[in-house]
Amino acid sequence: MIEDEPITTIDQGDLLARVRTYREAGFRLVQISCTKIEETFEITYCFDKDNRFESLRITVPVGTTLPSISGIYWGAFIYENEMHDFFGVEVTGINVDYKGNLLKTAKKYPFSNVTFRGEVTCQKK
Repeated sequence: MIEDEPITTIDQGDLLARVRTYREAGFRLVQISCTKIEETFEITYCFDKDNRFESLRITVPVGTTLPSISGIYWGAFIYENEMHDFFGVEVTGINVDYKGNLLKTAKKYPFSNVTFRGEVTCQKK
C-alpha cells in the first residue's frame, strides 16, 4: 500500500506558525528544498514522524525575504544558508548565518538564473 505524502501549499505569513505546529507534534525536519520557477522560488519544508512524511510549500517572488525556521528547528540553518548561497534567497534570523560563505561556488548564486540548452527531455509520438 502506498501512503499519501501530502504537500500543503501555504502563504508565507503562515510559515512559522505551521512549522511550530509540526515541531510541537513531534515531527522532525527532514529537508528544505528550493527551486526557481520563472520569477518565483518554490520552497518545500519536509517533515517526518513515525514514517509519516508531510510537507509545507510556499511560492514567493524572487527578492522576497523569508524568516528563518532555525529558531524552531535548530539544524535548519544549513538548508537556509544553502538556499542563500545557491539561489540568493534572503533568510533573516538564521541562528548560524554564514552570510554567503557556507558554500564556495565559481558563480555567485549559481541556481538563481538557470538556463537550459534546449534539450528535449520528453517527446510525444
